[in-house]
Amino acid sequence: MKFICVFCGSNFGTKPAYVTTAKRTGQALVERGLGLVYGGGKVGLMGALADAVLEQGGQVIGVMPRALVEKEIAHHGLTELHVVGSMHERKALMADLADGFIALPGGFGTFEEFCEILTWAQLGYHRKPCGLLNVENFYDPLLNLFNHSANEGFIRAEHRSMVLVERNPARLLRLFENYEPPALPKWVERDET
Repeated sequence: MKFICVFCGSNFGTKPAYVTTAKRTGQALVERGLGLVYGGGKVGLMGALADAVLEQGGQVIGVMPRALVEKEIAHHGLTELHVVGSMHERKALMADLADGFIALPGGFGTFEEFCEILTWAQLGYHRKPCGLLNVENFYDPLLNLFNHSANEGFIRAEHRSMVLVERNPARLLRLFENYEPPALPKWVERDET
C-alpha cells in the first residue's frame, strides 16, 4: 500500500474528538509511510486531515471538481491537486489512486462515497480494504443498518465482513495490512458498466 483515500466531512462536527481523530489519522498514515488521497478541501475535517499529513512531511493528493475549486475551498498547499470535471470523475480518480479507503465522520457525501467504493468491492471492481473510523460511535447507526440488511438477506455475510471497523486510526491501518478480500467471483467487469 502506498496511498489511502480518506472520505470525511467538510465541516468539523460537534465533538472535538472528530478533529482530533482526523489529525491522528494523518499522523498514522505518515508513520506508516503512506500518502493521503482525499477530496482536496481546506475546510472542516478534510483540511485538518490534510494539514496533519503535510505537517508530518507526508504526501497529499487532492481531487476536486472544478466547480468546488472555483468556490475557493480547494487546499492549495497539497503535493498534488487534480481538478476534474465532475463528482463522478473525482470518485473514479480517487479510487484509482488509492490502495485502501477510510471514512471518518461526515455527511451525505462521505456516506455516498464510502458506500459506492464498498459496492465496487462487492462487485469485484477492486480488492482494496474499506474501513470506518467509528469515532465516538458515530457510525453505529450505519453499522446497525448494514447488520439489519445482512440479517434480512440483502447483503451476504462475506460482503458484510468487508467493512472493517475501528476507533483508532493506527489499529485500522493494521487491519488493512492483513486484509484478505472475500474469495467470491466477480459479477461484472468494471468496463462493462
